[in-house]
Amino acid sequence: MAPDGTTQYISTKSDRVTHTRFTILTAILLLATVAYADRAILSIAGPGISKEFGLNHVQLGYILSAFSWAYVIGQIPGGLLLDRFGTKTMYGATLVLWSIATILVGFIGKFTSDVSVALGLLFSLRFALGLIEAPSFPANGRVVVMWFPKDERGLATSLFASASYFAVAIFSPFAGWLVAKFGWPAPFFALGLIGIAAAGLWAVVMYEPRNHPRVSKGELDHIVAGGAMVDIDASHELLARPTVSWAVVRMLLGNRMLWCAYVGQYCTIALSYFFITWFPIYLVQARGMNVMEAGFATMVPAISGFLGGIAGGAISDMLIRRGWSVSWARKTPYIVGMAVGCSLVLSAFTESNTVIVLLMTVAFFGKGAASGAGTWAIVSDTAPREAVGLAGAIFNCVGNIGGIVTPIVFGYIVQTTGRYTVGLYFVAAHCLVAAVIYLLFMGKIERVEMR
Repeated sequence: MAPDGTTQYISTKSDRVTHTRFTILTAILLLATVAYADRAILSIAGPGISKEFGLNHVQLGYILSAFSWAYVIGQIPGGLLLDRFGTKTMYGATLVLWSIATILVGFIGKFTSDVSVALGLLFSLRFALGLIEAPSFPANGRVVVMWFPKDERGLATSLFASASYFAVAIFSPFAGWLVAKFGWPAPFFALGLIGIAAAGLWAVVMYEPRNHPRVSKGELDHIVAGGAMVDIDASHELLARPTVSWAVVRMLLGNRMLWCAYVGQYCTIALSYFFITWFPIYLVQARGMNVMEAGFATMVPAISGFLGGIAGGAISDMLIRRGWSVSWARKTPYIVGMAVGCSLVLSAFTESNTVIVLLMTVAFFGKGAASGAGTWAIVSDTAPREAVGLAGAIFNCVGNIGGIVTPIVFGYIVQTTGRYTVGLYFVAAHCLVAAVIYLLFMGKIERVEMR
């Protein structure tokens, strides 16, 4: 133990720079992918659920939004728990619990055939899933702040922020095959078991940087010199950390720069939830695809969005290394990416399924680039040390209101108009709003200091 009370790192290896932080990054990418897959599989199973229980578009919209109601409610409590108990414990425990909630969805058809009962159970279990998952993405941001220097955070955050695309690319075809082969409950059973296995892996690989058995002194020095907050999960710091006051919450809610980031996250989440909820249903109900075809049709836009996220984060980090300010290095890929995302509105003007998939591919590359550079990377760059979890939670709380609004509004639009065209206008408008806010209103991106 060092004189200042911190854990002293004693190297038993050479001073060569290891890359253990990328093993940790791979782990949070896996967990984020499982988390998003839990949200996305309902859209693949949705047509089968609607058919079995006779749900209309509005009812299905509420079921698709149930996760986000609880996810938003749970953000601030989840962030406070992260700041108090640390990342490894909270992430592992919640992963097991949300996997159990996912498995239970698959048993609803065994329990009842009554529409109202099924509707209540579906909403309740998806609500429980959202409440339990609430700390997951703030935890990802916390791990990046802990393990990565500033000029690598864009790429690191872009990977877990792009997990929604990765999840869709992997699990939508898989879930489509399971539904076609075994019925709509099958993906819930499969993904729940995968989540429990991922929790076991997390318990094995996650350590604080100073205590990781495979981190060299060279790597530790590198990440500390780059501004990583390596001690934020250390037991002495967790125990000594004062309870976050309402004054801190008011400060995080009163900062214009942060509010622009919150609104930007809302807009990107709105697009994500269109993609993981209504887009596969749109392909089945409006474009005439079967469930397996829709699952495979979502792969190309999903992969494109994932690659866009990596590109956006990598470009942002490169701009910082070349001397750009953090503000414009983060904002430029976001603004350009969201402008490109507007192209999805052109889907309303074509009858070709191939063209629709291509347009979504371009739009979600842009949206991915924006997310990779200008969402969680900004939280990592600006959150006060004493409230990293809370800052990420507020950011994710406001942003995920988009996960409530988009499925419900889209469902009402389709139910009222009998078409998906106006819904596509509604989704595309979020891209334009976000680009304008970052360009004209955000101002300088800098770390918020506790007063």
